[in-house]
Amino acid sequence: MGAKENTKKKSKKDSQLVIRINGEERNRFVELCDELDSSAAREIRSFIRGFLQKNKRPD
Repeated sequence: MGAKENTKKKSKKDSQLVIRINGEERNRFVELCDELDSSAAREIRSFIRGFLQKNKRPD
């Protein structure tokens, strides 16, 4: 197994987070993601990773 395959297995997406937001905001967000050649899911995952990094707690 190569390094790339190991990375893919580590980042397996196996959970969901359901949120409720205003429909207009959701539509604007999805449209902007499309314009930026991204996806809503990718941008939200990126936000979560950044938030976790910024608010790291010592073990």
